[in-house]
Amino acid sequence: MEMAKTAERIDTVEFPTFDASKATEQLRTFAEKGVEQSKEAYAKMKTGADEAQKVLETTFDAVKSAGSEFSMKTIATLRANTDAGFNHLEALVAAKSLSEVLELQTAFVRKGFESAVEQTKDFQASAQKAAEEVSKPLKGAFEKAVKDLKVA
Repeated sequence: MEMAKTAERIDTVEFPTFDASKATEQLRTFAEKGVEQSKEAYAKMKTGADEAQKVLETTFDAVKSAGSEFSMKTIATLRANTDAGFNHLEALVAAKSLSEVLELQTAFVRKGFESAVEQTKDFQASAQKAAEEVSKPLKGAFEKAVKDLKVA
């Protein structure tokens, strides 16, 4: 009796039919979506890479410029200090007495200290300016990336 019920149930169950034309269409739609998404992802990656390259180029240019400026400032400072040293030696050689030598030496040390303080301030200002110029492109790129992340 139980077998008859099972056979009866099997007769009433409908199995879905496989429609190849629908499957092909679904597969085609799925593939087209995948290709479209891949193209979009590639375009975003390419844009990101191009932007990163521009930021790096700008940063390297800023580093080069800041380095050149810093080098020129260093050379000018060394030249000024060397000239001051030679002028001081000439003055010492021309001195007529020990008191004049002491006076020249005291003035030279005082002036050297004042120059060192001014040169240090000048170098600090240049270094700060260079750091700002070098970090500006990176900061802009970072802010843009954060903004883009918030939008997405």
